[in-house]
Amino acid sequence: MVDSIRDFFAEIENPDRNLVVLDQSSPEPVRNMLNSLVEDQLVSLTQLDAEDTDSIRGEADTRVVALVENGNVLARSSVNELLESVLLINSDLYKTGAIDLGDVVLPDVLKGLDEVPFRVRGYPESHNEKLLLIVISRVIERIASETGGGTLRASFQRLSRLYDEKGTYEVYDTLSKQDVDIHIYGVCDIEPSKTPPVTVHTGDTYVYKNSWFVVFTPPAGSATSDYAALVALEAEPNVWNGFWTFRPELVTQIETYLTENV
Repeated sequence: MVDSIRDFFAEIENPDRNLVVLDQSSPEPVRNMLNSLVEDQLVSLTQLDAEDTDSIRGEADTRVVALVENGNVLARSSVNELLESVLLINSDLYKTGAIDLGDVVLPDVLKGLDEVPFRVRGYPESHNEKLLLIVISRVIERIASETGGGTLRASFQRLSRLYDEKGTYEVYDTLSKQDVDIHIYGVCDIEPSKTPPVTVHTGDTYVYKNSWFVVFTPPAGSATSDYAALVALEAEPNVWNGFWTFRPELVTQIETYLTENV
């Protein structure tokens, strides 16, 4: 039985998945950026010469990152995909709306890290750790937009954050004009009129002040791939423990908990 949002961390599968990078000829700055993705995380990153792992290499690009579990390759993404979607992106591009919602892409190797717990730091302690969770959030919002229905629940800790971040406000303003039932959560520190026309939930308990969740459940009968959730909790100032999942049963459990308890 789930008694708090923290309990969902005990519900994740936490698979033993790791990343393998081919072709060590990549420039050192690129290798450093790849390492930064999983530094101090449960996921390890190994770099191998391409000729040692022909089964992992893609047909057209030897600069490949593979997601591996128990010796089996679950997904592949090119280094360029990771650079363009995460590694070379600044979080300000999302806050200002410079990146259109339809252009947000999650490489397959990162999508495959679902239900692996992450611990990330925000700026200024880290320049890019928190970005991964921001990208996951946008991907879930994009899924909601493309599905055109269902329920989206998202927390902002402080509702003023939604108002202050032009790009985030535009995303939720756009979604509010679609057939998506949107609920936002946070401490009420702005006039309600400054939020998009969505259902607003306010409070000052832990779940309002210290949680970061984006949860989407599609309409009945939708493809199971449309279920998505991110859950993160602020363990200490500017340090977050989080995970994402695409498992319909778990996403539904999280949505039900939020509906009934927050």
